[in-house]
Amino acid sequence: MATHVEESLVDQRLAKAADLRAMGIDPYANDFRVDTHVADFVTRYGMLEGEALQQASQTHAIAGRVMAINSFGKAAFIRIQDGSTDRMVGDVPAGRLQIYVSKNDLSETDFAVFKKLDMGDIVGITGTPMRTKTNELSVHAASFRMLTKSMRPLPEKWHGLTDVETRYRQRYLDLITNEEVRQTFRKRSLILSALRKFFIERDFLEVETPMMQPIAGGATARPFVTHHNTLDMDLYLRIAPELYLKRLVVGGFDRVFELNRNFRNEGISTFHNPEFTMLEFYQAYATHLDLMDIGEALLSSIALAVNGSTEVQWGEHAISLKAPFARLTMRDAVLKYASWDATKLDAELNSGLFCASIGKAKEAKCPGTRLVALFEHFAESKLIQPTFIYDFPLVVSPLSRRKSDTPDLTERFELFVGGHELANAFSELNDPVDQRQRFEHQLQAKEAGDDEAHAMDEDYVLALEHGMPPTGGFGLGIDRLVMMLTGSISIRDVILFPQLRPRA
Repeated sequence: MATHVEESLVDQRLAKAADLRAMGIDPYANDFRVDTHVADFVTRYGMLEGEALQQASQTHAIAGRVMAINSFGKAAFIRIQDGSTDRMVGDVPAGRLQIYVSKNDLSETDFAVFKKLDMGDIVGITGTPMRTKTNELSVHAASFRMLTKSMRPLPEKWHGLTDVETRYRQRYLDLITNEEVRQTFRKRSLILSALRKFFIERDFLEVETPMMQPIAGGATARPFVTHHNTLDMDLYLRIAPELYLKRLVVGGFDRVFELNRNFRNEGISTFHNPEFTMLEFYQAYATHLDLMDIGEALLSSIALAVNGSTEVQWGEHAISLKAPFARLTMRDAVLKYASWDATKLDAELNSGLFCASIGKAKEAKCPGTRLVALFEHFAESKLIQPTFIYDFPLVVSPLSRRKSDTPDLTERFELFVGGHELANAFSELNDPVDQRQRFEHQLQAKEAGDDEAHAMDEDYVLALEHGMPPTGGFGLGIDRLVMMLTGSISIRDVILFPQLRPRA
C-alpha cells in the first residue's frame, strides 16, 4: 500500500504532467526515433579521447529511463539506462550513460521540459559525444524530449531492500533497478536458444502439443482443472506433454522435442513453482543408456555456450558439468549413502519398518516404494556432482520399459545435480498390453486414495496398438537448469512472474 509520502510525490508528478500539457507538450510523446542504443554508443566512443573523439563525433538520438539527476541550476548531469543496460563492453556494463544538459545549448521549450524532470522518467536526447573533466564519456545534449512521465518514484536504495517478495510481485521494478536480475533473464533466453540449436543440429523437430488435455497424463501429479463451456467438459492443464509427443513418434516423427509449459497443483518452494518449463525430447531406436550420453553432451554444451565453461558455482557447491557423469543404480546409491549392507537393505525392503519410522508409511507399502523412500532419505541430497540414478522400481514408473532380466525394475534414470533432480528419462514402454495393465494398476492406486496416480488413457493405448518403435524419452527441468547455470538458489529468481500468495 502506498505511503502518504509516496502519494504526495505522485501528486507532484501529476501536476508536472499537467504543466507540460498546458505548455502544449505531450508527456507521453511517441514521435521520437532512436538511432543508437546506449551500449552501441559506449562501444563506438568508449576508447576515444581528445581530437580522435572530436573527429569521430556524430549526432545521435538516444532514449532511456532517468536513473540519476545532479542539477546545478542552469546545467545538470543526468544518467539514463536503456534496454542494452546488461550488455558488456569489456568487463563493464554498457547500458548506462551520462547526459550533460545545459540551458545554453537547449531551446527555451526543451529546457522548460527538462525542469519538469523526475527520476524514473523516460526521455529522448539528441547530442554528440563528449568527455567531462573527470574524463567520463557523456552525451552533450542539443535537444531534450519527455517521452514518458513516470507517476511513481523508483524505490530508493533498492539494493538494501530485504523484502524479496516485493521484488517478485513488482518484477518490473526489480528489472529496472537490479542489473544482476536482468543478466539472469538474458541468460535464460540464451539457454533456451542453445537448447533449440542443440536439437535442431541433431535433426530433431520442434513441435507443440496441447496445453489443455482431456486426461492429465505423462506424469504422476495433481492437475489443475478447467471447464470448456462449449463442449461442456472438464479439461486439465497439462502436467506433461509426454503422451502426445509419443503419439508423434507413432506417427513417424522419429525425433521430436518441445520446450513446454507444465502445470502441477502442488506445493511451492525454492525448487517448485506450480507453472514451470520443461524440455522433453523423444528419439526412436534409442535406449535410456543412449539418453545418458545425450544428456551429458547437452548439459556440457549448454554450459559452454552460455557460461564459457563446464564449471559452475551453485550455492555452496562447485559443480563440474564435464562428461562423463557418475552412474549408480538406485539400490547401490542407498547402500553407499546409508552405509548398509545388502542383507540389511533386503530386510528393510521386505518389512518397511525403517521407512515407517521416518514418516514414510504411505511409501512403505511394497519393496519398490520402500526403495525410493530410502533413496530420497539417504542419498538424494548427497548427489552434488552430476549423477545418473537408474534401475527405478516398476511400481513408480508406469510409462517405462521393464528390464528384461529384472522385470520389477525399469530402464529409467533420473539425473541429480546439487542434491536435486534435474532430469527424468527412460526407455519407453511400447507394449500396449503391458501399458494397459500399468494404467489399470494406477487406477487401483487412485481408488485407494493416491491423488497423483496416473489416469487411464484409452486413446494413448490405441496409438500404441498401431505400433510405436522402441524409443527413448527425456525430460529436463528448464527452471532448475537456469538456476544452476546462473547460480540462483530459488526458482523464483529465474521465473519472471512466479506464483505468490495473495497479499494479506
